[in-house]
Amino acid sequence: MDHGKSTCPKGFSDSTIHVDVKDYYGKRLKKTSDLKTNACVAPVQPTPDFIRQALKKVHPEITARYYGCGLVVPECLEGCRILDLGSGSGRDCYMLSQLVGEKGHVTGIDMTDGQLELARTYVDHHMKEFGYKKPNINFVQGYIEALTEAGLENDSFDVIISNCVVNLSPDKRLVLTEAYKVLKDGGELYFSDIYSNGRLTEEIKNHKVLWGECLAGALCWKDLLQLAEKVGFSPPRLVTASVITVDNKELQDILGDFKFVSATYRLFKVPKGNTKNCKVIYNGGITGAEDSFQFDCQYTFMANEVVEVDGEVANILTHSRFAEDFTFQPLGGPTGPCGVKPKAGIEDPFELALKLGVQGPASATGGCCSTQSAGCCK
Repeated sequence: MDHGKSTCPKGFSDSTIHVDVKDYYGKRLKKTSDLKTNACVAPVQPTPDFIRQALKKVHPEITARYYGCGLVVPECLEGCRILDLGSGSGRDCYMLSQLVGEKGHVTGIDMTDGQLELARTYVDHHMKEFGYKKPNINFVQGYIEALTEAGLENDSFDVIISNCVVNLSPDKRLVLTEAYKVLKDGGELYFSDIYSNGRLTEEIKNHKVLWGECLAGALCWKDLLQLAEKVGFSPPRLVTASVITVDNKELQDILGDFKFVSATYRLFKVPKGNTKNCKVIYNGGITGAEDSFQFDCQYTFMANEVVEVDGEVANILTHSRFAEDFTFQPLGGPTGPCGVKPKAGIEDPFELALKLGVQGPASATGGCCSTQSAGCCK
């Protein structure tokens, strides 16, 4: 069966970075144990049971060729259309296939022939395993900087996820622009990546080992905030963060005073202009978050509790897939027994990592993603 085969987009050509990344992840790595560092480890926080059960149904060969660490799984996915940027062997796609259900759909896009071939090989196996009458998943060959050229339609996805892949692209603005185009109104880009505390030097950006360790392509976290605004997204909401350490003396000398953090953000495609605070009540209906829903590092909503949120979050909740999971009240109405005032948010992922006390593992050559709910290079 044809499970989403397509040719590489003609209008977008490989850069040297693309060639190096495809060679590393397509030819040099054959299984997870081939990774040269111990930076890719299990998530710090326990994986929810319903996700663990979904992962158990993924074929062992797919899992063995998965080069990530942790998971990038937002909430409220039933019936959604999801796009995975840099889907690799397809492990996350097959897990998400179960979470969206037979009425939802998952598309994985990757530029590496070997990974795509493996992912497509097991589509029929997994559909039978999941009890689906027809596939709700496909894999597309293409670049994350050229989603429409790869055949993906504008305004067609509810959620886009990315597991530490954006840092491997030489053009982050183009990645965000393409993601914005293919998202539906109210859609979300939920992704983990590596960020630096400043703009990196050309020496660092041209260092192949540091590219392989996901450091040379790191964006300054402040630039992400600006890029997101220019593209049209809502201001990024920081979910979690952890520090990346580098123990190799030679690489420390090259990196100098630069520091790195792995962080998970959520960006939404919602209307601009609504800045009024309001009160919300989480109704408790999201699978896996029935009692409490951690939206970001600023807001954790307890079921049936009245919370005052800032206008930015109110706008997101009102216009996104979360709208049906909340009851909205204007300010000045009845407060209820457990009214909670909004607290100041944290924009700086380094500040959040320090507050959480979460530090990624050291490795011989550097560090890749290692976060509570995020992932590493695929």
